[in-house]
Amino acid sequence: MSQISRSQVEAALAGYTDPYLESDLLSAGCVRDIRIDGGRVEVGIHLDYPSEFLKGGIAQMLQTALENIDGCSAAAVNISWSVAENKSQNSVEAIAQVKNIVAVASGKGGVGKSTTAVNLAIALAKDGAKVGLLDADIYGPSQGIMLGVEDGTRPETIDNKWFVPVEAHGLKSMSMAYLVTESTPMVWRGPMVAGALMQILTQTQWGELDYLIIDMPPGTGDIQLTLSQKFPVSGAVIVTTPQDIALADAKKGVEMFRKVNIPVLGMIENMSMHICSQCGHAEHIFGEDGAERLAETYNTTVLGSLPLSKYIREQSDAGTPVVAADDCSEVSMMYRHASRRLAVALARQAAAAQAMPSIEIADE
Repeated sequence: MSQISRSQVEAALAGYTDPYLESDLLSAGCVRDIRIDGGRVEVGIHLDYPSEFLKGGIAQMLQTALENIDGCSAAAVNISWSVAENKSQNSVEAIAQVKNIVAVASGKGGVGKSTTAVNLAIALAKDGAKVGLLDADIYGPSQGIMLGVEDGTRPETIDNKWFVPVEAHGLKSMSMAYLVTESTPMVWRGPMVAGALMQILTQTQWGELDYLIIDMPPGTGDIQLTLSQKFPVSGAVIVTTPQDIALADAKKGVEMFRKVNIPVLGMIENMSMHICSQCGHAEHIFGEDGAERLAETYNTTVLGSLPLSKYIREQSDAGTPVVAADDCSEVSMMYRHASRRLAVALARQAAAAQAMPSIEIADE
């Protein structure tokens, strides 16, 4: 029996294209180890995005491909993954043990930003990542309701100085809603709002996090500027609808993040279409391909498009977001695909930053 060659193993591995990396694992640099011992083949794969949910299926497909090589008597595929730390602004102090801060923002209200933020966060956690969720909408915090946190819940404190985040659906969460009553109006001026954000962000014991998702308030005001200037935000996700007026405001959000050197990782288009529950007819009520055109203008990508769905609304109101309620439903998988694309965008950004040469200037 002839010896299996490395080129045969590589050819078998190249037959699988990762849908999120949009490349075969060999070309993406994910194949870390190939061992051939007679008719036995063992391969080590390392992915740069949370893959706990996916790795079993990927390993099975690759193992089958390897076993189809002539002369292969046994094959094993070992898949690991990790999340790299990524800071877009090196001039500001990082939050201890938090690898990536992602701002989920919109230029205007009513486009489903908070729903998007919580479902992206849960989707990342479902794939094995350690995730925190900060509700930065001081005036209108809603994440407590969406996470099903009982009204009146207060975070525990350590030494009367540190907040302990409230855990729900696999997330560590913090919100102004946990510090005030449901009926308390936040009649605060800009500096007070910015100060409150600084306090709940820096005085919360987040622990080790791969991602801290921040549900931003709508607009481009004090909170957005404070966050952008004071914290090392890894990137931003812009949420919009296809409607022209929403896209006009989304442009302002993109421009704001560009001005403060925070990369826009991609866009989420909500209410992209409505599918009639009676006849199945699909209709683009708010317009069509708006986010796609905007993403092309700013050289970014559309991470996902979500339908106008009664199910999404009902689950959010009930305190069990769709990804938590049924993580394999059609709409849940849309969020899960978007979260993986987000994770890959961050990983590529971190890899590009590490590859940048360091330039030193010295007097001769």
